[in-house]
Amino acid sequence: MAKKVVVTGGSGMLGRWIVRHFVEQGYDVLNVDTRMPDEELCPTLIVNLEDLGQTYGALAGADAVVHMAAIPRAGMVPPEVTFRNNVMSTYNVLEAAAGLGIRKAVIASSESSYGICFAVNPLGPTYVPMDESHPQLPEDSYGLSKVVNEATADMFHRRTGMQVVSLRLGNVIPPEWYERFPSFIHKPEERDRILWSYIDTRDAAEACRLAIETDGLGSVAINLASDETSMDVKSRELMAARYPDVQDFRAPLEGFETLLNNEKAKKLLGWEPKYRWREQLNN
Repeated sequence: MAKKVVVTGGSGMLGRWIVRHFVEQGYDVLNVDTRMPDEELCPTLIVNLEDLGQTYGALAGADAVVHMAAIPRAGMVPPEVTFRNNVMSTYNVLEAAAGLGIRKAVIASSESSYGICFAVNPLGPTYVPMDESHPQLPEDSYGLSKVVNEATADMFHRRTGMQVVSLRLGNVIPPEWYERFPSFIHKPEERDRILWSYIDTRDAAEACRLAIETDGLGSVAINLASDETSMDVKSRELMAARYPDVQDFRAPLEGFETLLNNEKAKKLLGWEPKYRWREQLNN
């Protein structure tokens, strides 16, 4: 088991749950971010990850790194800023990890890399449930940055043998957001760009740990989504309403099954999502 883990972006919405999970599992955790967290669960270092020297300093002494720091979606800043930040920070984290002899890394990729989420005229998926072999055809700098980052991970694995797991995250939902679900669960037009997927922050955090603790993965991209959609409309009905031209169904889809295939995460990591929106609303 890795003992010291650096979590970049640990002050963010998902990052704080990853920090919490690793701390609870007995790891020595360092949060690396551009701002202090709202709740101090571990030491925090303020670092500009676009600076390679600072990145080396932040990762020194670590056994593994979970890289979540990024511009989290398209449209927050100019597109060239999004691309530069996401690509350079990931390159620097992996370059520093390689130089320091760190053998395991997890990076945040995204379902947006498939090219539907921020497309000007989204055509929808080629098939569903959409697995990791689905074409990645982004039209925006955010999705493109994720494709580049996955290629960067492949390069560092080829060069050094470092294990890098790129988690293609669905829509990340912290526990306090479940109260929002009733406002959209009967509206197929809502959240169609993400194929109505979601992933609880706590399930994502566990996947990060399992990706660090599992050996022999090489450089691999893995979808991360709940077993069900975020809707109270059956999955085939969602597809018929929003993507009627898609006819390639690679699972029975008799209920509310996810349209972002998560079987690879289960097989490679031994991961199972635990948190479902219906149960969370009833708690």
